[in-house]
Amino acid sequence: MFELSQSFYFESAHTLRRRVGDAAEEAGSRRIHGHTYQAEVVLAGTPDAESGMLVDLAIVRAAVARLRERLDHHLLDEVPGLGLPTLERLCVFIFDALKAELPQAVEVSVWRERSGDRCTYRP
Repeated sequence: MFELSQSFYFESAHTLRRRVGDAAEEAGSRRIHGHTYQAEVVLAGTPDAESGMLVDLAIVRAAVARLRERLDHHLLDEVPGLGLPTLERLCVFIFDALKAELPQAVEVSVWRERSGDRCTYRP
C-alpha cells in the first residue's frame, strides 16, 4: 500500500454565522474576512504494474487546479454546493469534488497556517 499526496493553497473570503454566545469571535466572524487556506489530498493504493505509479501526478495536479479555480479568490459563502464555509465542510467539499477524477482519494486536510486551525476528513 502506498500513499501519495498533493498540497495546494487558495485564498478566499467568507462569513461565519455562529450561534449567539457560542464564541468570543462571534461578531468578527459575521463580517467578511479572508484566509489563506492550505489543503492536501491523500491518495492510497497499489501502483499500476505497468506504469509503476499509483496515479500520474500530472492527473492529480490537473484535477486540483480545476478545483482550486472554484475556491481561489472567491467568497466561499457563494460557492455552489459548499454551504456554511467551515473547515469541516471545506474538507468534504474538496473530497467530493476530487473523488470522481481521483478514485484513490482517501483523505483531505484543510488548515490555516496563521491561526493554527486544521481539519482532516477520512470518509
